[in-house]
Amino acid sequence: MAKMAVVAHGGAGPGPERQANLQVAVDVASKLLLSGASAVEAAVEACVILEDDPVFNAGTGGVFRIDGSVLLDASIQTSDGRLGFVIAMEETPNPIRVAADLLDQNINGLTGNGARSWADERGHLRRQVEGRPPIEEDGDTVGVIVRDSAGFMACATSTGGCSHRPPGRVGDVPLPGSGFWVNERMAVAATGEGEEITRALLSYRVGEMAESDSCPTLKHAMNWGLENLIPTKASVGLIAIGTEGPGEGQANTDMPWASWIED
Repeated sequence: MAKMAVVAHGGAGPGPERQANLQVAVDVASKLLLSGASAVEAAVEACVILEDDPVFNAGTGGVFRIDGSVLLDASIQTSDGRLGFVIAMEETPNPIRVAADLLDQNINGLTGNGARSWADERGHLRRQVEGRPPIEEDGDTVGVIVRDSAGFMACATSTGGCSHRPPGRVGDVPLPGSGFWVNERMAVAATGEGEEITRALLSYRVGEMAESDSCPTLKHAMNWGLENLIPTKASVGLIAIGTEGPGEGQANTDMPWASWIED
């Protein structure tokens, strides 16, 4: 049996004042795992905690686009190859729940009005998201990675996007390989300036480096990605978990992150 573990981040750029809020989500995930929940269940519920907390740019705290809309993205991927993501959803305080429902479907992703209609058919809460005015430090993303007792891993991410961006803009969060990447050996999630993360295909390439013979640790791969794939001016962070050991967090800026591993 594997040691269960959780790691979560609260976005690249925000300072340590959000650490306590982030810890709440990690505590929820760890308690669920100890009670027998799966990695998917724990990751989703922890991500919901972060979506419901208005200090984070996800769900309830999603920032307004330049037209005043609040459009939310979320994604989830598992170590057995399943995937679900939603893009630009309105009136959806917890888009991660919709993304999770796609894990067992023949389609991987949905966007816009089609995503909201699909969510309606499955009884997902439709409610106006309050949102918040544009801010300089969006935080961009929240993310949770979980490893359960069977060694199964799940990565859940969610975002309100970026201030000062048009309503059609898509960042890294719902894009496999960019904002997240999971296989049977590791899971990686990115946060920060979405365009730079996407250009670098950051999560996939960090995972690829982690599996190379020249890479001693997952932490080394994360530092390599930040130093070699991201321009120095861009604020970016990463969290990751392997098949053993605790979760790791690395960033080239402030990034609140928290982790737990089974005793």
